[in-house]
Amino acid sequence: MKAAVLWNAGDTAVDVIGDVALVGLGPNEVRVRLAASGLCQTDISAMAGTMPTATPAVLGHEGAGVIVSVGSEVKTLSIGDHVILSYAPPCGQCRFCLRNQANLCVGVFDPFDIPAKFVIRGQPGTGLAGLGTWAQEVVVPQQAAVAIPQDIPLDIAALLGCAVVTGVGAAINTASIRPGDAVAVIGCGGIGLSIIQGARVAGAGRIIGVDPAAERRAAALRLGATDTVDPVEFVTLLDQVNGGDGADHVFEAAGRGGTIRDAFDATRKGGEIIVVGAGSMDDEVSFSAFELFYYEKTLKGCFYGSSDARTDFDRLLELWRTHQLDLEGLVSDRLSIDDINYGLERMREVVGVRQLVVYDL
Repeated sequence: MKAAVLWNAGDTAVDVIGDVALVGLGPNEVRVRLAASGLCQTDISAMAGTMPTATPAVLGHEGAGVIVSVGSEVKTLSIGDHVILSYAPPCGQCRFCLRNQANLCVGVFDPFDIPAKFVIRGQPGTGLAGLGTWAQEVVVPQQAAVAIPQDIPLDIAALLGCAVVTGVGAAINTASIRPGDAVAVIGCGGIGLSIIQGARVAGAGRIIGVDPAAERRAAALRLGATDTVDPVEFVTLLDQVNGGDGADHVFEAAGRGGTIRDAFDATRKGGEIIVVGAGSMDDEVSFSAFELFYYEKTLKGCFYGSSDARTDFDRLLELWRTHQLDLEGLVSDRLSIDDINYGLERMREVVGVRQLVVYDL
């Protein structure tokens, strides 16, 4: 089959080849023919080596498709089911799952021990985050495939696997937004735009989108931001928020130490900073002991929108059905698998809002 392969960390392009095979189907696994997969900044981070990835690897970690085979022990999924793939599937039995922190479960996928599920020109190959959705088909554990109604467009459903569940989840699960609160979102790509929509759903009053790209700022306004601003003008705008005290909640969706520090400084006393962007392991942030004590700000990490794929995909689809989430508005372009490198280059140039790679069923 055709797939987009990263041969080595540091490569600036993937290799779209047509001779990739899948490892055999296990008893608790399903085989899914992909209909669509998103392009995400995390894929670029994996290419750069800032997100550890065993190579060769098929990239892509958000996708949707149709089940074509099921293992002998699979009881809840069937051939023909439409599914969204999740790279944070819960096992349902560990302490994290039982503490309502299913997104932190490693009982199904351990991000530092991803099994090889592809054969790439004779070599064992992994899929990014255990998935590898830049391929025409994947084999995944049954917990990683969440069935959805068949009337949901699969290109729209694909976005729920990462961008939407992470961004909207950050606003409605991780943060403690109250009606009328002031929110700022630093970074208005697919995840940042989803945070903006989630903040609107949560009842935020003023929602500020911060991004250097004019196209992304325009998309932020369409999707619920009340204000947008270039990063260099952000401090000036904050003088108008809460009497100059800063925003109640600031979301960092860029994954950089410098912007995490900016988010901390933009937050009022007693407010909260939600770090949603996936940064590198060696990018550190400094705070003084005094400011952590005196300003009583809450600094939170946010992995996968603090979401449980088993229930939150349904919640998000219901918000889409009732026109409270605009998923189509996240998409700036639809590309074929052969155009993946073009889409990645657009993302590196901070031009596009969101791209989708669409496969034929």
